[in-house]
Amino acid sequence: ANRLAQSKKNVPHYYLTVDIAMDELLKLRSTLSGAIGKDSNLGVYELIVKAAAASMKAVPSANAAWMDSVVRVYDSVDINVVVGTGDKLYTPVIRDCGGKGVKSISDELNSAVEAVESGEFGSEFATMGTFTVMNLGMYGIKSCAPIIREPQSVALAIGALENRIVPNDDPDSEEIYKESVMMTATLSCDHRVVDGAVG
Repeated sequence: ANRLAQSKKNVPHYYLTVDIAMDELLKLRSTLSGAIGKDSNLGVYELIVKAAAASMKAVPSANAAWMDSVVRVYDSVDINVVVGTGDKLYTPVIRDCGGKGVKSISDELNSAVEAVESGEFGSEFATMGTFTVMNLGMYGIKSCAPIIREPQSVALAIGALENRIVPNDDPDSEEIYKESVMMTATLSCDHRVVDGAVG
């Protein structure tokens, strides 16, 4: 708690919130889960973590840390994921998400959840990554503006998936609106590192 309070005080936060249509991602999840086999059912969280890692690779200035007089840019995208049970949350790191497949990320995420449930924590629970992704949708929360954990420069919070009525973007359809699965995502940025044009 003290560390988060200090980060909130030290880091000049700004927030970017978008609503994302998830229909195509859900189809991709179904296809990948079918290809992997019945024993492995991929979740949305794993796909978001992989997409976030790809975004960090595409915008390396966001995969960076403020070091008082310099900005350190990292090659590897090491993502802290928020997992927990009850009222306790933990942030184990998944190393090199940019270089891993979705199945590897899923296996590590599942291992972290099992470690939390068993109370057997490995070194990954004490390690700081370069970026944090938190899935608050599992608690029914629609959106959240996450606090950046120093020395990281960005943190992403994703909300619950929900069916919404949205404008129909199909030019061949006679319907003006359609039902779509939507998710709200908020990215918190450190303005010292990630300026508004980059964010």
